[in-house]
Amino acid sequence: MIYWAQLLHFYQPPTQVPAVLNKICDESYRPLLKVFQEYPGARVTINLNGVLTDMLRDCGHTDVIEDVRSLAERGQLEFTGTGKYHPILPLLPRQEVRRQIDLNTQTNRRFLGSAYSPRGFFPPEMCYSHDILGPVIDSGFGWIIVSGIACPDEWPMDEIYRVESDGRKIAVFFRDDVLSNRISFQDLSAGEFIAHLEEWRGQRDNIYVVTAMDAETYGHHIQDWERTFLARVYEELEPPDAPPEEVKQAKVLAGQHAALLANGEAAGKIQMVTISQLLDFFPQGRATQPRSSSWSTTADDMRAGNYYPLWQDSCNEVHRLQWEHLCICIELVNKALECADNEESRHSATIARGLLDRAEHSCQMWWASNRPMWDINLIHMGLLDQLRTIVNAYRAINKSGAGEPIKREYYYRTVAARDIRNKLEDRLFVQ
Repeated sequence: MIYWAQLLHFYQPPTQVPAVLNKICDESYRPLLKVFQEYPGARVTINLNGVLTDMLRDCGHTDVIEDVRSLAERGQLEFTGTGKYHPILPLLPRQEVRRQIDLNTQTNRRFLGSAYSPRGFFPPEMCYSHDILGPVIDSGFGWIIVSGIACPDEWPMDEIYRVESDGRKIAVFFRDDVLSNRISFQDLSAGEFIAHLEEWRGQRDNIYVVTAMDAETYGHHIQDWERTFLARVYEELEPPDAPPEEVKQAKVLAGQHAALLANGEAAGKIQMVTISQLLDFFPQGRATQPRSSSWSTTADDMRAGNYYPLWQDSCNEVHRLQWEHLCICIELVNKALECADNEESRHSATIARGLLDRAEHSCQMWWASNRPMWDINLIHMGLLDQLRTIVNAYRAINKSGAGEPIKREYYYRTVAARDIRNKLEDRLFVQ
């Protein structure tokens, strides 16, 4: 048997405008969830960032939240944990990593209730380093998924590797980067995908493969891809007795069924599962140490020690300035929370803390990568979130009972941040 576990990543940045979110819901989220509903044999693991859950509620798309919850309650869908605002976790202090994980859990449990009970963890952009394992394990997750390029050992197909941190173990799954990218870039058909999986069977009785990509790939990035690819794969892999006969007939009449292979031919060879179900089907394997990487890291990047090239490229001056500025934000917020000792200072410190959570989102760096993504407005919007954080954090310090030396020291840091912002904006003008 070939076990196929797919992960879909649902995310929009906190700077996303309602009109674009509306478009993505109509083009991608709703059609995609409808495909899952039509094929009860489908199984999928999803990452739903809490910032998106908030936006879906705020912008009136509660039906998307309800459909996700319903699919989870039916057992078709499982969730992962992650960082709420989609930060690059290896580049943040450990306490910020823990906070982002906790915020995500709190938000999704508020909207999804007991249906949100993730066993595994998806680091945003699959940005991994050994340092993030402590907070992930502390939060109760039993597995983590990373990019295939992170695998330092023989590719696992019939065993599940584990990674250790401070004497504790967590299972690690490696995304099949090549196959995932071929799907994401419309480089193979549904029939070719199924044939590709069957070719891997070889001499082994049971193997597994994990694919992962943005949910927005289906319908938003590639029009109708949820139908022309995913639904056709599900049609072929659906257990013969799963869909009612009238549903089958309706799909044929609507032209949604493609004659990929004889109906049901692949269903006995390939089984759709969630990632967590793989833990029940395959034995625990050797211990490994995944390489620091992301799902956008190339072999050349790895050799250059450039592990997160779209978010912290060693040759990218804008990236350097963005992270210097964000580090000052974190220092100021920590001091603001420490100093706040009256109503006014506590109010400003609380605002600064919430703004910092949002200001850690990764898209501002992604749009500054110039590989080839470059958008000065989205870069600047991230910078404005950081500026608002600094304004409120320093106000909290200044209005507190902290001594003048402390206030002076942290004022100088706001001046340093101002200089960094000026340099960064200069580069936006000329890039």
